Amino acid sequence: MAVLQPPGWAAPRGYANGILTEFQAGSRLIFVGGQIGWNGQCEFESDDFAEQTAQALRNVVAILEQGGARPEHIARMTWYVKDKAEYVAAYPAIGKHYRQIIGRHFPAMTAVEVADLIEPRARVEIEVTAVVPPTVPATA
Repeated sequence: MAVLQPPGWAAPRGYANGILTEFQAGSRLIFVGGQIGWNGQCEFESDDFAEQTAQALRNVVAILEQGGARPEHIARMTWYVKDKAEYVAAYPAIGKHYRQIIGRHFPAMTAVEVADLIEPRARVEIEVTAVVPPTVPATA
């Protein structure tokens, strides 16, 4: 994968404007449905925005692992947040969790404030598309 950054544009902070991937025979796409801040037993352990984000990211990584993928294979992420101000206020903590869980890989990313999420306690929902090269064995 290669980051697409037009010349002269300011560098984005924590995401890429675009990602180019050369699709090779044997590559796999993984589509991760929206993950929220509950654990594998569908239980919330926190109502804190940053903590829910960390759990949602751990959920994404667990699903990727089932397909033989790692965080660096993520090509795009979409974040749905219930409260933009809460999201912005949590930037430092979110950044810390993101680097611990995903690393320093910054895919194409969009964040959207939504009126609500299906689960009443959910503060954030994250969906992901990953491109796994043919050199990475599948585990699913």
